[in-house]
Amino acid sequence: MLFTSIPIHKYVANYNPKPLKLNLKDPYIPDKSREKTPEWQKTAKYDRKLFGRYGLASGIDPAELWPSPDQLEAMIAEEKEWQPSLEKMLANIAVKEKEKAKKLQAREKLIAANMAKMPKMVEDWRREIRDQKVKKKEDKLRRDRLLAEARARFGYALDPRSQKFKDMVKEIEKEESRKRKQLKRRKKEEEMAGAAKVTEAPATPVTP
Repeated sequence: MLFTSIPIHKYVANYNPKPLKLNLKDPYIPDKSREKTPEWQKTAKYDRKLFGRYGLASGIDPAELWPSPDQLEAMIAEEKEWQPSLEKMLANIAVKEKEKAKKLQAREKLIAANMAKMPKMVEDWRREIRDQKVKKKEDKLRRDRLLAEARARFGYALDPRSQKFKDMVKEIEKEESRKRKQLKRRKKEEEMAGAAKVTEAPATPVTP
């Protein structure tokens, strides 16, 4: 696309703004004593607007446009609240930067601590995986053994979900628990008997 080179001053010279219609000879000044005058035209804000537009022709005393001591004090307090001094702003920035640095240091410390624990966590995870595999293998062997036991007892294969199979498992577990208790009691009795023999053994005489 081609652009024709037209001097900018041509547009500036042709610019003809409309004149601002401002009646300085007979300006509109609302009568505040009239009831029909809107309330917003009776405010100090509107007086400042009139004075800014018409100047002294508005008939408004400029001294009345200044805020009262109470208003000035409120304005100063508001300015201090919403527009703090440079020293206060710098102090706030320093506090925020300090908090940010503290959080960053705590985060780096946590990362370092976790990295130090990483080898142990990896080893624990691997051990857990190994234990799960061993347990899974043992469970499968036990299930196969129970299925074989059921076939030997009843002469046919049982569904592991059937009540008959579950009752058989309970019976076998009860029998195994009884055998473990007997073995434990027998081992304890043997240990007590061995300790009694050591106590009753005669002392070896000492030759002169």
